[in-house]
Amino acid sequence: MVYCDNVSVIYLAGNPAQHQCTKHIEMNIHFVREKVTRGQVRVLHVPSRYQIADIFTKGLPLVLFEDFRDNLSVRRPPASTAGVF
Repeated sequence: MVYCDNVSVIYLAGNPAQHQCTKHIEMNIHFVREKVTRGQVRVLHVPSRYQIADIFTKGLPLVLFEDFRDNLSVRRPPASTAGVF
């Protein structure tokens, strides 16, 4: 299973029809489409609120950052490191 928060990508992964706006998409979508067609991969929607990988790729509000950090079992430092060289 592949979880994705982009509804358009989920649609493209499961729809083999070519549209004018998708004419120049990268080859990896064809790879994913083939796997979906064969039943080897399922692309499922996950709301952005639960997309933990966003902690590595986006600036997040503090509450969301702390929630994702806790889900990854990463602890806060024992003492403040601000201003320490």
